[in-house]
Amino acid sequence: MSASLKIARIVGGALFGLALTTAAAGAQDLKVGANIGNVPWEFQNAKGEFVGFEIDLVNEIGKRLGTKINIVNVPFNGQFAAVQSGQIDMAVSSMTITAKRLQSVSFAQPYYDSDQSLSVAATSKITSLAGLAGKSIGVDTGSTGDVWTTQNKDKYKIADIRRYEGLAPAMMDLAAGRIDGYISDFPAVQYYVRDKPTFKLVARIPAGGQYSIMFARNSPLAAKADAVITKLKAEGFIAALHKKWFGVAAPANSTTVKPAMMPKL
Repeated sequence: MSASLKIARIVGGALFGLALTTAAAGAQDLKVGANIGNVPWEFQNAKGEFVGFEIDLVNEIGKRLGTKINIVNVPFNGQFAAVQSGQIDMAVSSMTITAKRLQSVSFAQPYYDSDQSLSVAATSKITSLAGLAGKSIGVDTGSTGDVWTTQNKDKYKIADIRRYEGLAPAMMDLAAGRIDGYISDFPAVQYYVRDKPTFKLVARIPAGGQYSIMFARNSPLAAKADAVITKLKAEGFIAALHKKWFGVAAPANSTTVKPAMMPKL
């Protein structure tokens, strides 16, 4: 073997080893799918940075696990296939835990109890669901709020249900007095009204939904993340996120504050 060939093999071997080391290091990074634009959970700020409640949460989980978090913008409906195929390691998008989803994916313990809400103009005399009698109520077309309001129209003697395509137009009509109240997802409305004194939240309507991080079914990462979430709750970290993003303290008995079991079928 010539001296030049020996050198070539040594250099080649070194480069190959470096490539393996680099690949191994990269393999430790965690890809997190997030439905960017889902305020206040994951969205872009004025600088184009990914921010939000769940962005802060997964970055802290990565920090505690000693790994880098890479946020990947994945539409909500594409996240299920993405975690199952290994394209991403986990997914966040105010993702509700359901028995049907647990048949094909895994979740860490919940960290937010998702309910519906009733918001009204600040000058309204409506103070509870009992005040809906004879009123015109706005909802998002086909939403959980739409279903609840339709099912309870007679119970609360609601005069009229008006359907909207999103929060902004409904709130515009609420401010203008064209509707008397708006029933929609609690976290979205809570975030929206936090700095708008023209509105007020007057009722939280239990819906039973809980948000968590989604993983491939039986992924070892799910249990690791779950353990970190337990610690973050004990330290008050997740409760602090609630205060940061919603402007109010999380309910003391909520899964934002209290540790919970990792969901199983």
